[in-house]
Amino acid sequence: MTLIRHLGVPHIEGVLSADEVVQTAESIARLQLDSGMIPWFEGGHCDPWNHVETAMALDIAGLHSRAERAYEWLKNTQHRDGWWFNYYLPSGFVEEPKLDTNVCAYVAAGVWHHWLCTWDRGFVDYMWPTVERAIEWVLSMRRHDGTILWAREEHASPWDYALLTGSSSIWHALTCAAELADLVSDERPHWREAADTLRSVICTRPDAFEPKTRWAMDWYYPVLTNAMEGDAARARLAQGWDTFAMEGRGIRCVSDEPWVTAAETAECSLAHTAAGDISTATDLLLWTRAHRHDDGSYWTGVVYPSRENFPAGERTAYTGAAVLLAADAIDAGSPASRIFVPSLVVD
Repeated sequence: MTLIRHLGVPHIEGVLSADEVVQTAESIARLQLDSGMIPWFEGGHCDPWNHVETAMALDIAGLHSRAERAYEWLKNTQHRDGWWFNYYLPSGFVEEPKLDTNVCAYVAAGVWHHWLCTWDRGFVDYMWPTVERAIEWVLSMRRHDGTILWAREEHASPWDYALLTGSSSIWHALTCAAELADLVSDERPHWREAADTLRSVICTRPDAFEPKTRWAMDWYYPVLTNAMEGDAARARLAQGWDTFAMEGRGIRCVSDEPWVTAAETAECSLAHTAAGDISTATDLLLWTRAHRHDDGSYWTGVVYPSRENFPAGERTAYTGAAVLLAADAIDAGSPASRIFVPSLVVD
């Protein structure tokens, strides 16, 4: 590997080197199918949200053509009404026909991230109709209070509640979508209005969401996405630390089990970076090394104190991707790191 290849690739001394970032991205790229789809693991299924996250990781490591193939798969797979199914198999068959608003919105964050990494306006123009259809479909699931219903089946009524984690991610995607709209001179003020209203509910009305407090994501996601900032963000992270953090090991995916997952640990690192606590963010990223495999991939989870991997033998592309996104945010390695840390000044 050459030094030139590593320009702009995050490097955190003693935690994760640029060589290791590229190695992890290459472990993700090896999973990519000819269609552009990136399954969780070889022979596994793919969901569009985690697919976007893995495309982001490829861009962080400079594998831009691979990332573009991933977005082309989304473009080719999208329903004409703007949505995707929840899970696809490598054969192209649909494994789960649910339509999840958060899953469908995230393409906007991915395309904005790709633009910040590449400054390729042509690719933004190419993907713009896909983003536009996705966001308009997501907003068709909006309730009168500004929250967005979680999901529905293709030919059925939606679930009757919203989720805090998903809504925080949708808020983030809406802000990225609005930036893309401005870039292509197709301003969508109602997207910004929807984002502002949703953010207000996230920060002031926890009762508006279905309770999912057992899950770590509901704790840190409002901070990770910058829906919650400043003192409120730092207080939220401090409040949940003793419940979800296992010192020196990582973040439990659920509060009542000793199951540490590297993806949740890396995402919590992202949340601490967004809140300005780089020291804790770096510690959390360091703790993911217990999950790292020799080829740069990451075990999904570890059970303590037995240290068994769970699910047994599973190493997931989205886990490695989350680690790379966290490293990029801490190191400000790429211009795209600012989508998680908006205060970052990029020349």
